[in-house]
Amino acid sequence: MQSKRVSLHLTATLAMFAAIMFATVTRVSAQESILHSFGSSSDGAEPSGSLIVDASGNLYGMTSRGGSANSGTVFKLTPKTGGGWREKVLYSFLNNHQDGTSPGGSLVLDAKGRLYGTTTAGGSNNTGTVFKLTLQIGGVWKETVLHTFPNVNDRKDGIFPNGGLIFDASGNLYGVTGSGGTRGNGTVFELVPKSGGRWTEKILHNFTQGDKTDGRFPNSKLIFDAAGNLYGTTRDGGGGVCYLGCGTVFKLSQSGGVWSETILHRFQNDGEDGYQPYGDLIIDASGNLYGTTAWGGGPVHQFFGTVFELTPQTGGTWAENILYSFGNQGKDGERPFGGVVLDGAGNLYGTTFAGGTANFLGTVFKLAPQTGGGWTQTLLHSFKAFNQDGTGPRTGLVIDEAGNLFGTTLTGGGKANMGTVFEITH
Repeated sequence: MQSKRVSLHLTATLAMFAAIMFATVTRVSAQESILHSFGSSSDGAEPSGSLIVDASGNLYGMTSRGGSANSGTVFKLTPKTGGGWREKVLYSFLNNHQDGTSPGGSLVLDAKGRLYGTTTAGGSNNTGTVFKLTLQIGGVWKETVLHTFPNVNDRKDGIFPNGGLIFDASGNLYGVTGSGGTRGNGTVFELVPKSGGRWTEKILHNFTQGDKTDGRFPNSKLIFDAAGNLYGTTRDGGGGVCYLGCGTVFKLSQSGGVWSETILHRFQNDGEDGYQPYGDLIIDASGNLYGTTAWGGGPVHQFFGTVFELTPQTGGTWAENILYSFGNQGKDGERPFGGVVLDGAGNLYGTTFAGGTANFLGTVFKLAPQTGGGWTQTLLHSFKAFNQDGTGPRTGLVIDEAGNLFGTTLTGGGKANMGTVFEITH
């Protein structure tokens, strides 16, 4: 067995201790500010993917709808002198059977300030694209489509990319597709820049089956460790008490130019473990992985998702530790779709799509490690009514050098109800 879970019901005494430890929910005075509400005539709508922040403190993100062709946008938020933020739509996707539509995942910046991302649909086959945005003289951003994914019946490539992109040290891009490949269960791909502005795609892994052999349907951004190994999650597959499998955490390692996959953890949905990891993983300086599952957990709470840690063990196995199980209704968040971020003190921050103390419209939370073990959750913000606040945060957070947290909500934000960008200071 390659994973080790923390059992919450080995004995009655242990269960009681776990209930106290995992049910610890506190509240602090944290200030939320709405930086932008979407929904004007030329604006984007329904932000998708996590924000990114540049060295000057500007925020970049994408919306899945809105813009000039209602096919999504790339936007930038710039802090103004004296307070407030200014939004600018950098690009509106065209919906012209060549351009992508419905961007998803998060953007990535290169050293020259160019933006890269994916669209989940559009392109010549309506199966998605990889694109680049380059700032031109005069402040206009030019889009270049780097790769168009093939017809849905083409099993040589993936289709419907999601989760965003990452760079390696050589300037190659890596990402995942939620479907396609040799078995139709998704792929991991690499894009390599060539002379003349061309990019060549290579499939690093085809997810094979939805049983215990492999995961299926990857949906999160990949991450690298210091040795150049790639890590990610699949929503389904891997076995467990779920119809299509409960999801996996996987690792890809390269040797002699060939990439091989190792399944680090298979989620179980067994009353202890979570299932269906949607959010991005993160890795700490010791090589431990952190993430969330949108469902499962318990038995202390009511199976509304978890925050987990995977720790490498001697011999190549990995041990899972459930840091928190969500679901104390009316007092806690539910459905952490967006993953977590880590600050310099070792605290974790994330969002839940639902739950909270104000109309069950989502939360921002903090998990702090305790001396001697265990984690304490702090509820930093509960999202309010549609016309007062954003609602339904579905993506993760980004943290700046001052410790301020930034994120998006899918809906809410005033009369338009098309989503927001928010900041949490605490």
